[in-house]
Amino acid sequence: MSTARHVIALLKSYLEGEEQHFFSVALQMAAHEVRQGHTKIAQEIQSLVDQAKERKSAIEHKALPTSLVQSKGELVNLVSVSYSETRLTDMVLPVALKKRLERILIEQTQRHRLAEYNLKPRRKILLVGPPGSGKSMTAAALAGELKLPLFTVAYTGLITKYMGDTANQLKLIFDAMAVTRGVYFFEEFDAISSERAAVNDVGELRRVLNSWLQFLENDNSQSLIIAATNHHNLLDKALFRRFDDVIQYDLPNSEVVRNLLEARLALFNIEWNDWHHIIETANGLSQAEVVRAADEAAKAAVISKQDSISEENMICAITERKKTIFQ
Repeated sequence: MSTARHVIALLKSYLEGEEQHFFSVALQMAAHEVRQGHTKIAQEIQSLVDQAKERKSAIEHKALPTSLVQSKGELVNLVSVSYSETRLTDMVLPVALKKRLERILIEQTQRHRLAEYNLKPRRKILLVGPPGSGKSMTAAALAGELKLPLFTVAYTGLITKYMGDTANQLKLIFDAMAVTRGVYFFEEFDAISSERAAVNDVGELRRVLNSWLQFLENDNSQSLIIAATNHHNLLDKALFRRFDDVIQYDLPNSEVVRNLLEARLALFNIEWNDWHHIIETANGLSQAEVVRAADEAAKAAVISKQDSISEENMICAITERKKTIFQ
């Protein structure tokens, strides 16, 4: 991208209020200057971006309530709460998937207008896809965009710790949704949501699932409920109709792989023009693993005191990630 195009992109992101994209373009400019041999200019841009992010973070923290929302009583052992700074612009997503997530945000921000016509926004969402495909990051991004606290529920810990009384503990979480509006994220949802008729299922899990379905169906709070699973084939079919939206996450296609690597390696000179071999090598890796491979290649370049990454080193990093996962 030329400097003129960078400037245009900067102005557009500023006018649209897309701060994360603004920072991303600025870093791309820094990378461009490095490739031109203008290291001092690149360092100055990097420094200014870092200062801007620190100042933005300080302002946001001051804007938060002095007493942050905290889980209390028995909820302390059931959920963790945080304020997310992640945004959708931090994610590399296929266009269709991004539009579906943006639709959720639009309906949430327009919920009062929808209510005037007796309509309800999407707020019960099921995310389905392989590990590392962006489901957890999506929950954080939606919470960050809506400026709501993110409550994360670990179902495996919930069941293990409260076996025999899980449904009662689950009720505490759904009661909290009505009191404190937030994004409530149920990780590893398939831990209790397998087929109720499964031969090896136990009575406790069936009761917990039935309770969960009832709580979900009867919930009329303003909170956003997000459940995530890596194994949609294990889910009870009764679940799907209880959700307002079921969103499928897939392993990254060639375009997403390239965008992930370009974004992650923006500060380095990429020594290849043909992406075919790299994308072919990365086939089968999740988004998270592609990012890890890019980080490994970047660290190797920094330690070697180089400002460029060769195709060989990038392929080596990707291959190493594959061996770690599939060995």
